Parts: sequence; C-alpha cells; structure tokens
Amino acid sequence: MKLFRKNEVTFAVMLIVIYVVGMSVMMNLSEDTGVKECAQMIFALVMTAGLSVFIKRSSLGDHLGLRKPEVSGGRMLFYIPLLAMAVIQIVFGAGAEYNALTSVFFVVKMLCVGFLEEVIFRGFLFRGIARDSLNRAVIISSLTFAAGHIVNLLNGAHITENICQVIYAVMVGFLLVFIFLRTASIVPCIVFHAVNNAVTAFCTGSLLKDNFSEGTADIIMLGIKLAIGAAYLLWVVRLPKRELPEMQ
Repeated sequence: MKLFRKNEVTFAVMLIVIYVVGMSVMMNLSEDTGVKECAQMIFALVMTAGLSVFIKRSSLGDHLGLRKPEVSGGRMLFYIPLLAMAVIQIVFGAGAEYNALTSVFFVVKMLCVGFLEEVIFRGFLFRGIARDSLNRAVIISSLTFAAGHIVNLLNGAHITENICQVIYAVMVGFLLVFIFLRTASIVPCIVFHAVNNAVTAFCTGSLLKDNFSEGTADIIMLGIKLAIGAAYLLWVVRLPKRELPEMQ
C-alpha cells in the first residue's frame, strides 16, 4: 500500500511485470509438465485473489471503476457491439480446441485474465497517469496494453496471428478506456475481456481456414472485428464525459 500511495504508476508497472513474467513462466511450466493451461490458471487465480483482497482492504473499488456503470444500458447500446466482437469468431467455425479438462483450465484462466488486465491497465496504470494528463493516460494505457501481447511471439505464437492480436488490442485498448471514461466503470470492460478471451477455446475458424490460408483467415477476422469495434468507439466517444471518482 505504501508503494501505491507513493506512486500509482510505479505500482502499476510492478504489477505488469509480475503478471507478464509470471504468465510466461507458468506457460513454460505447463508445457514441461504436460498439463496444458493448469499452471497459468493457478497463477492467474492466485494473483486475482491477492489483488482483490488488496483492493478491498484499501477501499480502491470506486477508484478503479469496480462499480455499477453510471450510464444506462440503452445509452451504451446494451453493449451489443462488444458481445458481437467477442462471439463473432464462433460464427466462422465452432469446436473444442482442447480436451474437457484443459478447456476448463483455459476458461478459468481467461476469466481471471479479464479481471487482471482491466484492473491493471484500465485501473491502476490509467488512473495513475491521469493524475497528470488524461490524454497521456488514454494513449499510454492503451498502447501498453497492446504491447503486452507482443510477448506471445516469444512464446511461439504465429507471427501473422500475433500481429493481428496486437492491432486488435490497440483498438480494444482505446475502446475500453473510453467505456471507462463514459460510464465510470470497468465492469463492462472486464466482462467483455473475459468472454472475448474465453470463447477462443471453442473457435476453430474452420469456415475461413478451409477456404483461405491461416494468415488470410486471421486478417479477414481482424477486419470484421476492427470494423465493429471502430464503429462502437465512435459512438462511445460522443457520449457525455463523466468525472471519475477520486481516491478516498
């Protein structure tokens, strides 16, 4: 708590390092043990529990946006564009990528990842930088969030797929920041992030990949999601600005 009170940005960077390094190490551990996703799931669960306790004991819920949105669902188009971005990949091919147990590990991990990444990037990092400059906070928190996905390259991700992930993460980063700014809540961001990641365990993209190369299929899917996200971003940006609650 002392570090957080002294410098929230430094605290956020510390969390980012712990999260990125921890998840990378646990990915390798899962592969070495032959139990896919298990070590990462355990790490994500432990970090989620620890951060949740810290937030509650420090009364940081409102400060980080862990509260009911101040804007009605209707004004936010009932978040339907977010839902479309999350589940549209199923339309292009559904199926289980893992066995039943590994799928459970993956989904639980991704539910935690949705919470962790939103609280760290849209919560601590954004709010810390916003003390000095709101515009800088929007840009840095969004780009830092996207840059974190580059680590997947070091873990063996396909280069075209990873580039698509980074481009998509940039757009999502800006979209979710503005949702936070317009609703004073990161709860919708957490839900979207968790669902968006979790459903990938059940998306094969077979309808595209049977007719195009894997790289081309990734680019087509990226284009569709970017179009939906960009249109929704334009809608959200035009909503009235709101003052975010100050830390007690």
